[in-house]
Amino acid sequence: MKQRQDAWTEEDDLLLAETVLRHVREGSTQLNAFEEVGDKLNRTSAACGFRWNAVVRHQYEEALQMAKKHRKERQRLLAKQGGVKKRRLYEPPMPSLEELGDVMQLPAVIPAAPQPQSVTLDQVIAFLKTFQSHERKRETLVKENERLRREIEELKQKNAELEEKVAKLEENSSTVQEDFETLVKIINRARKMVLKEEEERGLTFRMDSNGNLEKIAE
Repeated sequence: MKQRQDAWTEEDDLLLAETVLRHVREGSTQLNAFEEVGDKLNRTSAACGFRWNAVVRHQYEEALQMAKKHRKERQRLLAKQGGVKKRRLYEPPMPSLEELGDVMQLPAVIPAAPQPQSVTLDQVIAFLKTFQSHERKRETLVKENERLRREIEELKQKNAELEEKVAKLEENSSTVQEDFETLVKIINRARKMVLKEEEERGLTFRMDSNGNLEKIAE
């Protein structure tokens, strides 16, 4: 039996085209040509016909028209000579005894397809309960997802507020640091001025461990 499944080659397409054009040109049928090609390539005539109409014919449209024209002229000439008859250029070979044996071994009756099993009420109830359980779980997951989404939004907002507060604290800290450094400079300048005035007046001072000035007895 013909079971060939491989792809068509350029040689196969060329053989198909030449055979079809020859049959058309000489007054035979395309079906007869498909049978001849099918036997040569171990393919079914249906596969050859499909290949011809779907792919090959578009490449040989002009040659096909010329073959049909030649067939008309030939038929016209034969008609004048006493009638036109369809020609069958190819006779498919008879199946072998082995192939006939394979056919005879096929079952005479195709077994009927198994009937679908009937569904009981208990099965329907069990299915509905399972579906209801899945639906509840789905609703729970949806609610949980919504809750987590709200928490994430709240955390994002709090994080933004904290970042703003940190930025303000850093700014204030920088201002305090600058004010402190300025105050220290003013105090140091005032001490120097006091020391200078006291020295001019003949007084001697010294600075204790806490940074305070104390007068030294003469």
